[in-house]
Amino acid sequence: MTAQPLHILKTVYGYDAFRGPQAAIVDHVMAGNNAFVLMPTGGGKSLCYQIPAIARPGMGLIVSPLIALMADQVAALRQAGVNAAALNSDLQGDERHALWRDISSGALDLLYVAPETLLRPDILELLRRTKLSLIAIDEAHCLSQWGHDFRPSYRQLDALVTQFPDTPRMALTATADAPTRGEILSHLKIAESDAFIAGFDRPNIHYAMAEKDNPRAQLKRFLTQHAQESGIVYCLSKRKTEETAAWLCEQGYTALPYHGGMDKAQRQANQTRFQREEAVIMVATIAFGMGIDKPDVRFVAHLDLPGSIEAYYQETGRAGRDGLPSDALMLYGHDDIALRSRFIEESDAPEQRKRMERQKLDALLGLAETAGCRRQVLLSYFGDHSEPCGNCDTCAEPPKRFDGTIATQKALSCIYRTGERFGQAYIVQVLLGVADDRVTQSGHDRISTFGIGKEHDSRTWRAILRQLIALRLIDVDMTGHGGLSISEAGRRFLREKPVLMLRVPAKPRATQAKGVRAQASTALPDVDQTLFQALREKRTELARMQSVPPYVIFHDKTLIEMAAARPGSRSQLAKVPGVGEAKLDRYGAAFLAVIAEHGG
Repeated sequence: MTAQPLHILKTVYGYDAFRGPQAAIVDHVMAGNNAFVLMPTGGGKSLCYQIPAIARPGMGLIVSPLIALMADQVAALRQAGVNAAALNSDLQGDERHALWRDISSGALDLLYVAPETLLRPDILELLRRTKLSLIAIDEAHCLSQWGHDFRPSYRQLDALVTQFPDTPRMALTATADAPTRGEILSHLKIAESDAFIAGFDRPNIHYAMAEKDNPRAQLKRFLTQHAQESGIVYCLSKRKTEETAAWLCEQGYTALPYHGGMDKAQRQANQTRFQREEAVIMVATIAFGMGIDKPDVRFVAHLDLPGSIEAYYQETGRAGRDGLPSDALMLYGHDDIALRSRFIEESDAPEQRKRMERQKLDALLGLAETAGCRRQVLLSYFGDHSEPCGNCDTCAEPPKRFDGTIATQKALSCIYRTGERFGQAYIVQVLLGVADDRVTQSGHDRISTFGIGKEHDSRTWRAILRQLIALRLIDVDMTGHGGLSISEAGRRFLREKPVLMLRVPAKPRATQAKGVRAQASTALPDVDQTLFQALREKRTELARMQSVPPYVIFHDKTLIEMAAARPGSRSQLAKVPGVGEAKLDRYGAAFLAVIAEHGG
């Protein structure tokens, strides 16, 4: 007899009710239908395919992009008492034979596999002899050429449509704009009527963005909010990744680098430490993070401009998967904007692709420069809507604007008078009337724009120039020495002189608004903090004994619930959300003992 989804939810996962559209999606797939699921990270996408895979006859086949992600998910499922395994290139000899025996005998509930492995003819032939309950393609945005994580192997997954025509197909992602969604549906032959769009909002994440002033000092102030918490710091280059990690270690943090140029074994070792230890900061390029299943990442900081709003949303979405308060900080400057533009223009992509990438960059700069609610701008990009959130920096302290029409005219005129070949710092010197050797040798202390900008200080002029670059009134020559020139839009501005409102640059300060968020554990009364930390220590001890990440035993959120409820018996512990039957049997006595030691 097929188990009922709600019964599985309670006995395996320890939850009494589905959230949001989960129940509708599960029922839809249980009936044998295909489904496209777009749900924010932390919204419970995994349950949407795991529960039907367990409940329906046969084995669930889950396509996943990374070996590390598969290992995490398999470990978590086994902790919950589910028969799950991963088929990947790391399996050798006896292990591989044992896995195929389990598959052939019907012993597995779920099998995770990378697309490159799955598409091998011998693997497809073996799977055609196996009864499949469903096929779920996780991180499905990797299939789209418009997606920020496009992977050619994902594009070939449309072969599954003909290879397994009678098996329900699911495509799941947290990040897909309209073009990406359309491409996924088309390639996997999933009807629009089978699409479930659950929205994009991550209300627990506080968003903040700031102009680069002193990036390391800004990052250090930000990290004071996150003592003894895990997080990710993204950098654009491999060198900056390593230098930033080393600097953070000097500042007393446990920080590890991660980028594609590292030795594979070292990269894997660093990722394992990040997943299994508390309070580790991963400093990484975008090579790190897709599908990271660690629920207690409390912050994500970008020290350079990300590639697009989709990339920013995906990368910041790695924070707060457990729903507890978390932070996202992005620092950016005019060099970032120019470099991203250069990446686009120098790529071998067709013009249609370049045009799309320019639009994506413009949308990201609009998010960075907005004076309104950041969450509203972010969600509107994906076709979602929000009231002002009260949980972003612009809601906490709305930026002021000023009429920047005259300042823009002065800046563009100065760039023109100096020959459209000098960088930002030089243009600011001329506007302020600073006659240093370079300026006087060039004769620019004698031009009409010398000293015409003394009403603003150097910091304000840098902010004005950055905004004009973002507005594409100024181009930056990144192939040379960063020389500024007037774009066609800038020349049109000089001719037409429309009113242009610019942001007043914020004064240097801590990048986190006061009182906006608290550390996750401060959701507990003071009296329970000691118990919460003791529960975490017990979890870490048990995880080390099994060589698994602590969060596959219990999430922080479950430990917080334990500390608040203080269950004194097995039956009371069973009522705590996140405590399923297998974990109750395996860990109930150990955690009840910790609670009893702290007064029950």
